[in-house]
Amino acid sequence: MTMVFVETDPAGEVTLTSAEALTFARKTPQLLPDGGAATSREVSGPPSGSTEGVVIGPLSGAAIAALGRLGVSVIHHLDHPDLAEYSAAAWAQAIVDVAPESGTLLASGTPRGMELMAHAAVRTGARMAANVMAADEDGLLRQVHGGTAFERLRLDGDLQVLTIAGHACTPEETTPVTPEVYDYDLTVAEADLATRAQSTEVEAADDAAGLTSARAVVGAGRGVGSENGFAEVLELVDHLGGALGVSRVVTGLGWRPHAEQVGQTGSRISPDVYIACGISGAIQHMAGIEGAKTLVAINTDEEATMVQRADYAIIGDLHEVVGAVNEEIVRRRG
Repeated sequence: MTMVFVETDPAGEVTLTSAEALTFARKTPQLLPDGGAATSREVSGPPSGSTEGVVIGPLSGAAIAALGRLGVSVIHHLDHPDLAEYSAAAWAQAIVDVAPESGTLLASGTPRGMELMAHAAVRTGARMAANVMAADEDGLLRQVHGGTAFERLRLDGDLQVLTIAGHACTPEETTPVTPEVYDYDLTVAEADLATRAQSTEVEAADDAAGLTSARAVVGAGRGVGSENGFAEVLELVDHLGGALGVSRVVTGLGWRPHAEQVGQTGSRISPDVYIACGISGAIQHMAGIEGAKTLVAINTDEEATMVQRADYAIIGDLHEVVGAVNEEIVRRRG
């Protein structure tokens, strides 16, 4: 059996990365260790090979329905006043309390998913692999060194703990089911609450969620020239109904906020199209866009890595090229 920790956003919706992790679990069950339905809980378990979800905190009807469309047969709902604010130790122990004794426990490779799975692995004594991209007959394939290399491995033991790299697969719904929801009377140890979040504040400028879910992303790098050089790029973003993503150099210079950064230390994205404007293509940035379906590069340097890796490349000044594209879009739209 495979159990997935499911993250929800402030509105109670299942996050994109959790939908990816659930799809990964559902599409590779025969490649993940399956210990049947035996778990530490005293309930009648679902059939071997099923996918179960764990949700901590409020569970909306919309989330239950979404999880059913993603193939989740059972939802373990862990709700307790002491879990209202995030505490890595307390949340991890709550997950361990309902986790299977054998099989696979996994989460998406978000900061929270990585932290919780690391705690869970230590508490269960299980082996863990982070940033897994695929599972096949040869074992697990995972990213290392920020996505610049890959590693093959197998994990020993009855239970394996994984985190799934962002955008390792595209979320896909299946024939809807009505998940069984199990609620628990939890006991939270005071020692596990030694470190916990006191409050959470979301900055208005933090649009990372929009960036990671956008189907079209326009990237901007040092080639824009200055803090005031984003006019054409932002107009194109508006025409496409997409999002702006920038390189580390741009945020380092203070031209744009970190929430818009794409790359190893920013967001990993998987849009239908990524248009890189004035971005040379550093390894760290390429690691963040490897999930893009189509890559378009606009650059004055035809030898730039981004140009060499692109599906389509335009050699020229980005302001002139993007400006002309904007004019053509306006003309065609009348």
